[in-house]
Amino acid sequence: MIQEDVDVVVIGGGAAGLAAAIEVKKAGLSVLILERDRELGGILLQCIHNGFGIKEFKEELTGPEYAQRFINQVKELQIPFKINTMVINITGDKKVYAVNEQEGLMEIKAKAIILAMGCRERTRGAINIPGFRPAGIFTAGQAQRFVNMEGYLPGRSIVILGSGDIGMIMARRLTWEGCKVKAVVEILPYVSGLMRNQVQCLEDYNIPLITSYTVTKIHGKDRVKGVTISKVDRNFDRIIGSDKFIECDTLLLSVGLIPENELTLQANAKLSSNGGPVVDNNLETTIEGIFACGNVLQVHDIVDLVTAEAKRAGKNAVEYINKRFGKKIEEKRKIECVPGRNVNYIKPDYVNVSDFSKDIIFTFRVREPGTRQLIQVKDHENNVIYKRNKVHVIPSEMIELKLNLEKIRVNPECDRLEIEVIPRPEVLIEEEVNNER
Repeated sequence: MIQEDVDVVVIGGGAAGLAAAIEVKKAGLSVLILERDRELGGILLQCIHNGFGIKEFKEELTGPEYAQRFINQVKELQIPFKINTMVINITGDKKVYAVNEQEGLMEIKAKAIILAMGCRERTRGAINIPGFRPAGIFTAGQAQRFVNMEGYLPGRSIVILGSGDIGMIMARRLTWEGCKVKAVVEILPYVSGLMRNQVQCLEDYNIPLITSYTVTKIHGKDRVKGVTISKVDRNFDRIIGSDKFIECDTLLLSVGLIPENELTLQANAKLSSNGGPVVDNNLETTIEGIFACGNVLQVHDIVDLVTAEAKRAGKNAVEYINKRFGKKIEEKRKIECVPGRNVNYIKPDYVNVSDFSKDIIFTFRVREPGTRQLIQVKDHENNVIYKRNKVHVIPSEMIELKLNLEKIRVNPECDRLEIEVIPRPEVLIEEEVNNER
């Protein structure tokens, strides 16, 4: 078995892994990238549409162009990487076991590990659609790879279940290729992706969007012949008598993403309610010296935010090695961060009291859309310590707050911080007046 020693191992060579590795290398530490695919770049390589890099590079790039900017930096900095390499285990004492065809089994000892494995799509099995198992059922990302990288069309007459960003982008992409997209069907009463994709991918191409419906049956034995869609109530239960049949030869699923956290669990790191690892404000997991960033931590809506988060993870890993590695670490007092009203989850899950003087970036998503909202941060005694107005909130857009807890006078003895998103007082007054009428 080949054995190596390195300061930092980065698992994943996509947007997050590349950005994190570059930060580590620039700080003068040794770093190794492990990527299971045949090339660096991750999911960006199949995202040939534009819209990337507006925040990071102040210009609009395609996915491959965005990835190439970082791949070029990796090569210029001579950062070693291994492709076609599968990580099969990581341990709490920061040993990484990986395998590839050329070198066989490897044991890599690291001072710190950065998890950047990304996420995967939910499949048909995750949503339990009745019917046989005919050909013609794909996830939206799988179809995207076939069309953009392999040169194959998944079908000609298509229904897309779910209005996630990849689903709406593929509706437009397949329309460009001459396919007929019969409908995008969404179980929620609103799109689950970004508003700009609804406009640019569906509205601009007159692709029907059917909300509050879902696919309840797949027809066909050898190949998809069509699907039955049914209206759902507020509890997402099928409404009897609302069934409609749509003839098609292909069904694409865009029904959510799941962080790739098998390796996280192998290291015995805890997971939070959103499926990503529990982290503190330094993006360090519950296992000392193991950090997480990108879509393995939380599913981001734009890649520029992935890059920013990964850079923080890289810098924090460097700081850990320079200041804490190999030393006896005292138990740090932490404040728990919990989601309040209309908040799905919050990252970080904990804030170190020792970092009160630093700017801390909180990211979260709402459960329900709303207009004229108020974001409030409350302490364990229910005191409002920070508030900010927000014109519009939707679940598909991650909200970011940068706060200095010392400046907003959070009590260091506080046990918990809660973030909630509620209608502004004047909105509630308007609702009361309308109800009285």
